[in-house]
Amino acid sequence: MTIRFDGKVAIITGAGGGIGRCHALELAKRGARVVVNDLGGNVDGTGGSSAAAEKVVAEIKTAGGQAIANGASVTDLKGVDHLVQQTMDAYGRIDMLVNNAGILRDKSFSKLSMEDFRLVVDVHLMGAAYVTKAVWPVMIEQNYGRIVMVTSASGLFGNFGQTNYGAAKTGQVGLMTVLKQEGRKYNIRVNTLAPIAATRMTEAIMPPKALEALKPELVTPAVLFMLSEDAPNGVIMTAGAGFYASVKIIESEGMVIPGAVTVDDIAANWDKINDFSKHVSYEGTPEATARVFSLLKL
Repeated sequence: MTIRFDGKVAIITGAGGGIGRCHALELAKRGARVVVNDLGGNVDGTGGSSAAAEKVVAEIKTAGGQAIANGASVTDLKGVDHLVQQTMDAYGRIDMLVNNAGILRDKSFSKLSMEDFRLVVDVHLMGAAYVTKAVWPVMIEQNYGRIVMVTSASGLFGNFGQTNYGAAKTGQVGLMTVLKQEGRKYNIRVNTLAPIAATRMTEAIMPPKALEALKPELVTPAVLFMLSEDAPNGVIMTAGAGFYASVKIIESEGMVIPGAVTVDDIAANWDKINDFSKHVSYEGTPEATARVFSLLKL
């Protein structure tokens, strides 16, 4: 079976290079019309040029595909509105969105300025929210949409020197967990990618052998799967170097401590409370709350 995207339209933010470029090229190869968004700035978010996006568009057109370039910053509400309007004017619909745009301002928390914290959160989290909010009514009207958020191991598991990046990337997971529910009745499915790849943002910290193995092209198949007609909903997928896995937020089996509970009771039972040999996961808050009520016989 060949998964194709004929007649579909995709917006990919931060698609002027690296992983985003790979997504754009492969989607176009499989029939999608692609909007290549990229501010064209440096890894830290400074500067800007439309050249990177236009270069990817030229690659797509040379290969026989359809694409247009957009240089808006995902942090600029007017720019995001223009991005969506430009897409609608050119293609009349928006079927897919990949919130790939990002920057880094790495420092340990004690040395990190709040300006650098805010800027990274603005690009990764607020930028994803702005673009998703802008395409949401279009997808509701179409009764169809596929959205991919982008988290990272830093957001899921933590990484020294990346409090700003980790917080923003965890925030995208939070966006997904709610939007997967709100979009379900409109056939909008929202998933999250956790890529493992060598890009401009990681090449300085990876050894040459790892750079060769972690080609961004090996992340793209996971994204296309999450953008496809039969995509799952509410999945976090790790992808890179030929390795693919699903990540879940889980809860230990836990226990009910009867009576007037004190901190001493928590301490005495901590090993059982923190035992993940048996665990549960939930589709949403109502399910999680219902389990607690059931255990408490409420």
